[in-house]
Order: sequence, then C-alpha cells, then structure tokens
Amino acid sequence: MDYLEKYEEWCKNEVFDESTRKELLDLKGNDKEIKERFYQDLEFGTAGLRGIIGAGTNRMNIYTVGKATQGLANFIIKENGQDKGVAIAYDSRHMSEEFSEMAALCLNANGIKTYRFESLRPTPELSFAVRELGCISGIVVTASHNPPEYNGYKVYWEDGAQIVAPKDKEIIDEVNKVKDYAEIKTMQRSEAEAKGLYHTIGKEIDDRYIEEVMKQSLNSDVVKEMSDDMKIVYTPLHGTGNLPVRRILKELGFKNVYVVPEQEMPDGDFPTVSYPNPEAPEAFELALKLAKEKDADIVLATDPDADRLGVYAKDPKTNEYVSFTGNMSALLVCEYILSEKKKRNLIPSNGAVVSTIVSSNMTRAIAKEYEIKLIETLTGFKYIGEQIKLFEQNKSNEYLFGFEESYGCLAGTHARDKDSVVAVMLLSEAAAFYKKQGLTLWEQMLKIYEKYGYYRETLATMTLKGIEGKEKIQEIIEKLRNNTIENIGEYKVLEVRDYQNKTVKNLVTGEKGETILPKSNVLYFELEKDAWCCVRPSGTEPKIKFYMGVNESTMEIANKKLEDLKNAMLAICE
Repeated sequence: MDYLEKYEEWCKNEVFDESTRKELLDLKGNDKEIKERFYQDLEFGTAGLRGIIGAGTNRMNIYTVGKATQGLANFIIKENGQDKGVAIAYDSRHMSEEFSEMAALCLNANGIKTYRFESLRPTPELSFAVRELGCISGIVVTASHNPPEYNGYKVYWEDGAQIVAPKDKEIIDEVNKVKDYAEIKTMQRSEAEAKGLYHTIGKEIDDRYIEEVMKQSLNSDVVKEMSDDMKIVYTPLHGTGNLPVRRILKELGFKNVYVVPEQEMPDGDFPTVSYPNPEAPEAFELALKLAKEKDADIVLATDPDADRLGVYAKDPKTNEYVSFTGNMSALLVCEYILSEKKKRNLIPSNGAVVSTIVSSNMTRAIAKEYEIKLIETLTGFKYIGEQIKLFEQNKSNEYLFGFEESYGCLAGTHARDKDSVVAVMLLSEAAAFYKKQGLTLWEQMLKIYEKYGYYRETLATMTLKGIEGKEKIQEIIEKLRNNTIENIGEYKVLEVRDYQNKTVKNLVTGEKGETILPKSNVLYFELEKDAWCCVRPSGTEPKIKFYMGVNESTMEIANKKLEDLKNAMLAICE
C-alpha cells in the first residue's frame, strides 16, 4: 500500500476518530505533507518511538502509540508478565497525558496491570519505579529535549533500564506484527480500575525515590555548614524537574535556591525557548540573567523529562559564568565521588566506571588514577544500565559512576537511566565542598585539567529533515565507510572501528579484527596524540552527529586543535 492509499484509508476508516479524519481531510491536495505523514510507519526503534505529533502512520498519535503498546502487550503476555504489571510516567509535552492514558488502558484491556503516575514525573523516577514495584516493564512518554512539536515513547524492562538486545528486537517484532489498527485493544478507565488493573501512583514512590537519591550524598554536613553562603539558580525549562529538584536541594540543606519564574511551570509550548535543551546556550538566557542578579555560585538547567543536566559556574577572574559540557560536569562529579571515597577507603577492588565511546578520554586517566576498571559502551544510557544489571548478575564489578557526553550521568543504582536529580544534588554538594576550600566549580574543573591533561571535546551536527534528509545522512556515512581516510586535519588516523560491519582496521600495521560491542551504524576514528572522531546518525532526531576530542598541554592549544579537527571532519563530509 503506497502513501496515498494509506492516507485514503485513514480518511475513511471509522477506526480513526472524527477529529483525526478531519485533520487529514484538511490536507487534501498537499501531497508533500501527506507523503511525509504516510511514506513509512513511525519506526519503533531500539529506544521506542519519537516523532512529530499529528495524524498519520509516521506521526505520534493515539493510534501509533496504541500500536506500539499492543505489540508490547503481546510480548508481555508471551513472557507471562501480566501480573507484574507496567509502570507509566509522562512529561509536560503536548499529548503526554493522553498518550500515557492510552498506553495504560491498552495494557489493561490485554489483562496487564498498570501503575500510572498521577501527574508528570521525571524519567529517572520511572526507571526507579519499575524495580521498586517489581514491574516487568515501564513506559515513559517524553521526547526529551526535542522541539515542542515532538513527543515520544520509551520502553523499559524489569531491570529498570531501557530495552536492549535481545528484548528490544523481540518487542519490535511484536509491534511490527500489529498490522491493523483495529487490533488495538482498549477499555474504559472505570472498568479497568474496578477490575484491579489500573493503579494510580504518586507520593509514596516520590518519597522512596528521594530517599534513595539522598543516599548518594557524601558531605551533607558541609552543605549545612555552607548553606548560608551558597546560591543556586535553577530552571526546569517548563518540564518535570521543578518539584523533585527543589525537594532534593531543600532536604540536603540548601537555603538559597532561586528558580527562574518564567520557566518554572510545566508548559508543552516551551514558550521561553525554541529548543528546551540544556546543551543550548539560549536555554540559559533567563537563568543567567537571574544568576547575575543574585550573584549565584552555580546555574543549573534540566531538560523536560529531567534526565539531563546543564551547568554554568562562575569564573572569579572574569566574574562571568562559564558553560560546562556534559563531559565536564560528569567528570567533575566523577572525580568528586572517587576522591571522597578514596579518602574513606570506600573504593572496592572491583570498582568500575562506565561511559560511552563518544565520551571524554579523560575517563581513562581517572580510572587509572583510582585503579578502577573503565567499561565503554555504545552511545545510549541503556547500555550503561545494562552493565549495572550484568554487574549484579555475575558479581564481576561494583558500579561507581556512569555517564555519557550528552549531559547525562548516574551515581548510585536506584535508577538505571541518567538522572539529573542525583546529578543536581552531587554538583551542588560539590560546589559547597569546594567553596569551603576557596574554590568555585570552574576553578575545581581547571584543577582537574591540570591533574589529568586538557581533554576537550565537541559535537557538530547536520540537521537533514524528511525523506531526502534520511537518504543524505546514510550517503555521508557510507562515503566515510567506503573510503580509507588516513588523516583528519593534522591528525593521523591510527585505527578505524566500524560497528555496523563489526570490523577494526589498524591503519599503521594493517591488522584487522572485530569490534566487541553490539552492531550499530557508528564509525570511530582513533587518531594520534589521544585524539579521536566518531560519526553516527541520531536515533531520535533527523541529524547526523560528529563527535570528537583532543588532549593537549593547555586549554588554549586544546581549544584551537579541537576547532581545527571539527572543521577538518566536516570538510571531509561535504
């Protein structure tokens, strides 16, 4: 069935409600838009669904959400997990509440219990709730930091992490088997509640989650000592972070916490930012203005589902606020945790830090310093969550910290996904700890660079939307894959790892081998002088991403070399 036939089917079939059919009929004659909405089914990938909200097979709507949920339900029934149930959370985006309700009632109609949060909650709390309630699965409705027109749907398994192999492929197969939208089961909420299938959760899980996060505190006494002198500015960017972040800071003992008033309340339009992403400087405009008024020590922003954290800290030399990359803030927390645990002889002999292949190489130096193991995974925090599960199963390592460069980290194992609430707590505590020593967080970051080397990283992206964009992204990657690249700028390529074809080629010796990580459309170029580049298509946005890093003797040299490397990499792809 081609896209026009699918379009006609949706316009006529009474399985789809009147408002959906009207939305589509209003598009008659707009072939480009119709094609975009129907040329493919919105792909249920290894992280679930993510797409633009609207009617059509290639859009986020109650029918595509229902199709995904029916497939998940069929899989849960195969696994005999109906009685364990599914935990469900949602964020502040448009249709999040409706999609989460649709998912719950579809599962209920299939005889599966659900535990749905009474109102919006952070993604890491959903991860926590799955294990706390003994559920077989979890769903969170969020599009993370995407623009306002997007929403998404992520699936978690009973270990509290997002689905990984082999479960991800098995669930995808079940979703793909649902060919007819009439197959999607549902029921009335009142009936589901009466049958003991639909449960509402809230405060009790909140309290347990906060209790577990608080266990990661290392110097709460210092916080209380410094609380009068510490000033923190925070923005939830219209998302789910406001209540849990303020609560954790209050319980830890911070008194002077200023929330950006214009961005405090949940709002799916994200009216003060075009892109609610703590990586984007514009997301901090209002927070930095407030920080200057209050003379804040640190400035924090969480994304809409509160799993990622952006940070600014004051440079006392310039009296300006300096932006931390995701690598920088995570490495600062990592060094803080390990140094404090080392003082107390709390680092286990089998301790491990987990990061991704596109995160900073400084992690290797830190792991060596503290004589712990470093495990690197593919991009995606689900792989870090998977490592925690494996550690527990085989007792091989004890998890100490995990992070990825995209502003997400996790201390503790209460959750199995990145958690900005625990990150806020530890960064704020570290700020108080170092302030007591006469240091700002920025000065402490400089001390870390001086100790390990000036590791600097960046990310460049190309946004290529629609059908043509998808094809162009693949064309760029295939060009890089099929041509031997011996130099990127001034750096010689030492080794190329192709995770799609599972090959490793040493360009110095000519030796060939196999990658050990799961198959993925990723190319990694190991360069001389501890530099590197990595290329992959985004799994959640119409982008191709170029990651890179260098290690040099000074900040100035590192920044210059990094910019040159980025330009050289992009030039190769033109």
